[in-house]
Amino acid sequence: MSRALYILLTFSILLVSCKELSFHNEQKSTGDSGTKTNVPVESESQDTTNTEDTSNSDKVTEIDISDTTPLSCNGSYPITIVSAENITTGTTDANLIHLYDGDKTNDSHWQSENKPQEIVMQLNNKALLKDFVISWQKQDVYNYFEIASSLDKENWQPLITNGQSKKNYIIADKLSLNTNQQTAYFLKLTLNGNSLNNQSGVIEFEAFGCHQDTQHDIELIDWYLSVQTDEDGNGKSDSIKESTLSEGYEDPRFFYVSEDEGLVFSSTIKGYKTSENTSYVRSELREMLRKGNSSHKTQGVNKNNWVFSSAPQLDQNNAGGVDGILNVDVAVNHVTSTGEDYQIGRVIIGQIHANDDEPVRLYYRKLPNNDKGSIYIAHEILDGDDSYYSLIGSRDNSASNPTNGIELNEKFSYQIKVVGNELTVTITKENGDVFSKTVDMSKSGYDKGGQYMYFKAGVYNQNNSGDLHDYVQATFYKIENLH
Repeated sequence: MSRALYILLTFSILLVSCKELSFHNEQKSTGDSGTKTNVPVESESQDTTNTEDTSNSDKVTEIDISDTTPLSCNGSYPITIVSAENITTGTTDANLIHLYDGDKTNDSHWQSENKPQEIVMQLNNKALLKDFVISWQKQDVYNYFEIASSLDKENWQPLITNGQSKKNYIIADKLSLNTNQQTAYFLKLTLNGNSLNNQSGVIEFEAFGCHQDTQHDIELIDWYLSVQTDEDGNGKSDSIKESTLSEGYEDPRFFYVSEDEGLVFSSTIKGYKTSENTSYVRSELREMLRKGNSSHKTQGVNKNNWVFSSAPQLDQNNAGGVDGILNVDVAVNHVTSTGEDYQIGRVIIGQIHANDDEPVRLYYRKLPNNDKGSIYIAHEILDGDDSYYSLIGSRDNSASNPTNGIELNEKFSYQIKVVGNELTVTITKENGDVFSKTVDMSKSGYDKGGQYMYFKAGVYNQNNSGDLHDYVQATFYKIENLH
């Protein structure tokens, strides 16, 4: 072979290789016949901390929009939104992330000045859509909107048409699809102004549904749930009774099964309260030893409640249990970041409640400038004052970051145990570190007759001064009550 022919053949091989490389690169960027797309993932989770940077735009995931198989799955948990674009203006305004960043404070919202505005959002996975929750910036007007879904970003299925928010409603709007559930990769939110002008202000848009089955292992027949709605119009928060709760009650705003098979409790700043005597709202379980047997009254020394073994023998005979242990596995996901200094970042995640007082309240608190939270308890003397005891860090309004503290989304365990007049609260971290405090209740007054007890678990928001939709949230993976 001549040298000239050898050079010509080598050049031809290189040319073919370059064309093949270019073709493969083009397939990766445009998709095989237009059925795959690369999507920037801005946030892997809608549960953000108060200091988290949600703009992880360098992460990329690939979805196959040629897969149009309808989904069938149980549960309704948050579906992650990874990107949004305003197709009315043809822009990807950086502020659009405020629509879905998990931050429900007033500083984190998106507002349009004109109508209509069509916002297309990409989900991180194909999902069966079941519910939407919208936290509106203005509550004193009707907000108008529509929602549609799509598998390919071209063919849209109407989900909610001629939508109208509630007016003068202090909690977020819940929109359940019921029989109109759809499988989708994309959502389109059309904002059509409000009853006062053409503006639309949204603090948070949330999608709920599933792409795999989920369930929890917590027995709920011996609890009822307080949530901050008022569906029966009695002016107080709704109580979801034992049978309804154990049969699968959920509300995507306040109580639902998480994708990782826990129970999520969430409570915003405002809402209906359990009574006129309380200052704060909650999403919280109340122990009910009667297990749905309504022949036992909720209150009183009876088979629905328990007593300390230091109580009179007659009370021990009449009660549903004597002494008690509450074992819980939990992760606090979010705390408030707005409001009065003494209220910011604090939430009660467990209690023993007596007739009118609380032998123990278990607090988690994380301040906005700290990346770890503290844990402390309060013991209330019967008809008297509170005494506070720190287990991890400090409850101070300007506490420094606790070196042995617990981060948001970090799982840990707690135990509340009473034997007679001895109250012990124990915190166990995943690394095995244990923090414990025992309180002598012999002079607290609970050994007198007529004092009945019940455990409480969930989130009792200890902030009523912050932004309307600012919230606390925790996921419970085990709730075990023993007597």
